[in-house]
Amino acid sequence: MSPSLLTLITLVVSCGFFMSGKVRSDIVAMCALLVLLLSGILTPAEALSGFSNSVVIMMIGLFIVGAGIFRTGLAKMISSRILHIGGKNENVLFVLVMLVTALIGAFVSNTGTVAVMMPIVMSMAASAGINPRRYLMPMAFASSMGLFTLISTPPNLVIQEAIVDNGFEPLGFFSFAPVGAVVVAVGVTVLFFLSRWLTSKDTGTGNKKKKPKSLAQLVEEYNLKNQSLQATVPESSPITGKSLKELRIGSIFDVSIGKITHHSQTRFRKNITEEVAGPQSVLLAGDTITIHGTRENADRFIAECGLLPSEWDRHSSPVSAENGFAEIFIMPNSQLINHTVADSRFRELYNVNVIGIKRHGEYALGDFRDAKMHAGDAMLIQGTWDNITALEEYTEEFVVVGQPEKMAARITLDRKAPVAALIMVAMITVMVLDIIPSVGAVLAAAILIVLTGCLRNMEEAYASINWSSIVLIGAMIPMSTAFDKTGITAAISEFLLHGIGDTGPLGLLAMVYFATSLMTMFISNTATAVLFAPIAMDAALRMGVSPYPFLFAVAVSASMCFASPFSTPPNALVMSAGGYRFGDYIKVGLPLQLIMGGVMILVLPLIFPF
Repeated sequence: MSPSLLTLITLVVSCGFFMSGKVRSDIVAMCALLVLLLSGILTPAEALSGFSNSVVIMMIGLFIVGAGIFRTGLAKMISSRILHIGGKNENVLFVLVMLVTALIGAFVSNTGTVAVMMPIVMSMAASAGINPRRYLMPMAFASSMGLFTLISTPPNLVIQEAIVDNGFEPLGFFSFAPVGAVVVAVGVTVLFFLSRWLTSKDTGTGNKKKKPKSLAQLVEEYNLKNQSLQATVPESSPITGKSLKELRIGSIFDVSIGKITHHSQTRFRKNITEEVAGPQSVLLAGDTITIHGTRENADRFIAECGLLPSEWDRHSSPVSAENGFAEIFIMPNSQLINHTVADSRFRELYNVNVIGIKRHGEYALGDFRDAKMHAGDAMLIQGTWDNITALEEYTEEFVVVGQPEKMAARITLDRKAPVAALIMVAMITVMVLDIIPSVGAVLAAAILIVLTGCLRNMEEAYASINWSSIVLIGAMIPMSTAFDKTGITAAISEFLLHGIGDTGPLGLLAMVYFATSLMTMFISNTATAVLFAPIAMDAALRMGVSPYPFLFAVAVSASMCFASPFSTPPNALVMSAGGYRFGDYIKVGLPLQLIMGGVMILVLPLIFPF
């Protein structure tokens, strides 16, 4: 079998698996890469070159930067304020959702954009009494329409590499802005009317899974804010300088100390640190402590210990990025059964505090220390997110309700939002001015996001990376090398030129655009761009015209695939939330895809002449 035929068969079979969805796309891509390597079509260096490609490395950095922007609440803060303008006007809200999503998608990944916009749109639609089906699919499309910057979508980075590799002048950071403006204008206009088909009938929500209780629900159910007090420890208090273990506050006053806020003053600034109370915690002068228990017991503790009571801020969140709450249920075979809460030694054994208990539907935050625990009892615990997550290992004793790691990830580091904004602006500025290579600017921004605390730790940074996408792209990039080595790229470009005949560059542009658009319906947009960028470049050079409009056609058509839920991650993300079916994408996405293609074929030569 000839190398070119084997390469084509490998691509066709891979496309078949991509379409079926029965095998993970990254595994399919790796298997295809392995076939090309073992058959000798690619050398080991060529086969692994995709994983050192600047596009792949840049995408890793962008995932981390995007996670920092979302983690600090910066994106949500901006989106919420802008979307609030729409009020309950369905049409104004639709336009705002589209514009805001496209704007955010211009600077961060479209997948991350949809991830942060989806809950905002869902909550806004619920409060306005509007069916969210009209908004979710257009929002997913809009995340790919924000083609204003070089980093808005991976295909943009792919054609930039093709341009540089062939010795042409590289694109600027905002070279895509004119194209993006046209794309957004066409997309908003067309979807304004087509999106109404999505709500033409009530499809229902189907079988809804019961979601775990949110933090807000836990705080409300246990009446935490109404049974919690804050007090300041003065220097004259008898408990100053003593540990909680020697004070035995729980057994004497029947209250618990949940959180200790330490205040310290340096020469230049005031430092505030939070600590989950534990046996070894020492109360210092000036500390603010959070007291959980009945008002009567808390007042007695404050009075006898000479504390200065302070009013609980009803609007403040009782959780933070480091500390939080969770609910656990006692298992039938637990060793805790028939032991009192005081004897359970939760603080010593698990580094968490028990601050509430629920039995037979009744909640209590005070007078429960001597209550014996029974199977099925629910207990509200407080601690660091890491310690709460660690409780999931003790499945024989109790079950942690919900997912603490995901709950912790939803807590935004609001105080870090200005830092994240500064890093993002600095990254964009460096890329616009071309001070250092774009991949260097993105990697520097990613490192700063972690070092400045916009993400909790390096583990969270690694978790924010969509590794399956990285593996998919890294494995598919060498496919274009195989196309070049076996002569397939030259053959396709020759076919395009021969098939067009005398219609000239405009006909070639249309062929490149719709061929790319068709392929994107079956494999990922980035993989399609990787395959067609060298074909478009070669075809343009053979015709003796500028390659820019053809490469832009590849980037735009690869990103503007709306007729399939599997072509881009955002399309797939909203499928379940909106209750969409494959036919909904055909009904709304296919007309948009065709209209967008017709407009782009006419507009691209005007912006980038042949």
